[in-house]
Amino acid sequence: MKTLYIDCFSGISGDMFIGALLDAGGDAVQLQEELKKLRIGDEYELTWKHVMKNGIKALKFDVELKHEGHGHSHAHDHGHSHEHDHGHSHEHNHGHSHEHNHGHSHAHAHGHSHDHDHDHTHDHGHSHSHDHGHHDHRAYKDIVQLIEKSALSDAVKQTALQIFKKIGEAEGKIHGLPLERVHFHEVGAVDSIVDIVGAAILLHQLKITTVRCAPVPVGVGKIRIDHGIYPVPAPATLEMLKGIPLEQSTIRAELTTPTGAALAAVLAESFGPMPSFKVEVIGYGAGTKTFPEHPNVLRVVIGE
Repeated sequence: MKTLYIDCFSGISGDMFIGALLDAGGDAVQLQEELKKLRIGDEYELTWKHVMKNGIKALKFDVELKHEGHGHSHAHDHGHSHEHDHGHSHEHNHGHSHEHNHGHSHAHAHGHSHDHDHDHTHDHGHSHSHDHGHHDHRAYKDIVQLIEKSALSDAVKQTALQIFKKIGEAEGKIHGLPLERVHFHEVGAVDSIVDIVGAAILLHQLKITTVRCAPVPVGVGKIRIDHGIYPVPAPATLEMLKGIPLEQSTIRAELTTPTGAALAAVLAESFGPMPSFKVEVIGYGAGTKTFPEHPNVLRVVIGE
């Protein structure tokens, strides 16, 4: 039995989780090859590199999205739901204004601050040509079909579908929509698909049999979105964390994103301190923000 312990002392997001698993020995090239089975490789490219976070070397993973032939780069992790058009300008706590709704399955536009950054130089990256048309939105059911029809293993499909369902149900509940009416704006859908399917691929690649997780810090404060000021954690994030122990935090930021919350909620069998086990490997995944008092990283510990 191989146990993965998610030591999320600075919260969790999709890209932090993938970065940590890659740092713990995951094969990034194989990850890329497996993701090609989804047949959306012309919509994004992956980049990863080591960065320093308050004295700790951690791996920063990003999905750079190519939307309608333009090279928009999004440091990602979105899973917010909307039902009207993108094209809104979002204010993020890290001070960047974006002209699209990244990633949110939709009943209104959320512009949450994410645990990611926008200044990445990368060691790796594979470019694709993307001269193709896109639909404005991807429905939850379309994403399910995309995963089910792929050549991924059944185990990877099942894990990914469970995580996506968790997000879809939470978004639907918050916005008063049945699951079949939940839609993801395309840019964010690609982000979420890569994060979620990528996490499933790496978990099975690393032969993880059990996942345990620390209590989850979500941060405090408020975030500005188009429709006003919303509390941290975002409503859908909190919905997914029902039944999960949260850890009090004084950090004024969105530490745990919707995708991060879904990963913890679906994958972890239990929550608490580090279990009794023999540690074999440790990985650090970098978040985007930098905090003065602690390294903004996600630590994963794998052992028997």
